[in-house]
Amino acid sequence: MRGSGSAALRRARSATLIGLAVAASAGCSGGGDGDGRTGEAAERTARPPGTHSWTSRPCEPLAGAEPAEGFTLGSTTGPASPDAREDIGENGARPLYRRTGCLADLKAPDGTLWKLSTTASVYEDTEPARHAYRVKEDLDRAHGRGPEKVHDAAYAIPADEQGRPGRTLLLWNGDLVLTVSAYAPHGSTEHDVRKALDRIVVNAARRSEDGLRDHDAYSPAS
Repeated sequence: MRGSGSAALRRARSATLIGLAVAASAGCSGGGDGDGRTGEAAERTARPPGTHSWTSRPCEPLAGAEPAEGFTLGSTTGPASPDAREDIGENGARPLYRRTGCLADLKAPDGTLWKLSTTASVYEDTEPARHAYRVKEDLDRAHGRGPEKVHDAAYAIPADEQGRPGRTLLLWNGDLVLTVSAYAPHGSTEHDVRKALDRIVVNAARRSEDGLRDHDAYSPAS
């Protein structure tokens, strides 16, 4: 699904969402190494707004690289339906989007099992994606879940899965709304696992966005 969305893309073209997520997660949240590499990581992973395509193999972008230092990717499941869905848009509009995602097991350096999930909604145009992102952000704020702003179009919130401490990163990029969540093992404390969770969700978000991006499609100059 593609749409020109040129006006919205021009307004958003200064957004380098994943790179800023790296900087905020590693620096502002206390997860930095203090070794001066944050700027380099942000530069490497900066992604200007673009157009994206649905895929039936959403786990592929996560393969072949460590989820975070010392972690390995285990079994994966890619729940992906090609059927278009209707969203409730602005002014009664019902824009279409298609959803894809990946569920994965991760093994930490100490052998414990963590979880990772990604959900990508690819819209027919940019404005419906922006609206869906704003609605989600408002809901999270209304329910007291933050959010912790990473950028005007990206934020992070704490997450929990039956006692597992977790972290969720949600971002809007062009016609894409992407949600990435990671969960540590039962018995973990949020303080101890925060740094690893941040790195996992940021790396997964970068790889997922890049895997869905149509590199041959028009993207405004930054």
